[in-house]
Amino acid sequence: MRWMGWSLLLMLLSSEALAQACVVHSQGERLDVKVCQQNRNIPEKLFSDGFCKPTLAGQNVDVQYADQCPSGAFGVCSNAQVANMPYRQDIHYYGVASDTAYLRPYCEGQSQGKWLKP
Repeated sequence: MRWMGWSLLLMLLSSEALAQACVVHSQGERLDVKVCQQNRNIPEKLFSDGFCKPTLAGQNVDVQYADQCPSGAFGVCSNAQVANMPYRQDIHYYGVASDTAYLRPYCEGQSQGKWLKP
């Protein structure tokens, strides 16, 4: 019985150690946005099938999966809470650094996250 407890603990720890991220690049008329979502505690299938598959009318959306978000972000909303859910993720922003003016207040207010400048 004791062995089963340890194997269960190791399985849980190893599943938490597996990183999961998706880079979402959307382009539309006069719009080019690239973000990466790094999963913290969202169930894996919900993250990949829901959070990483946005439906954005009139935009071309490209999603690429990765173990972790790539470098080069101008800002990261660390430990952001998903609205009305107990889930957390890190959101990496790429592109126009001046977008920090509205992304940071949203991160720290609505998402209850911490804004980091890599």
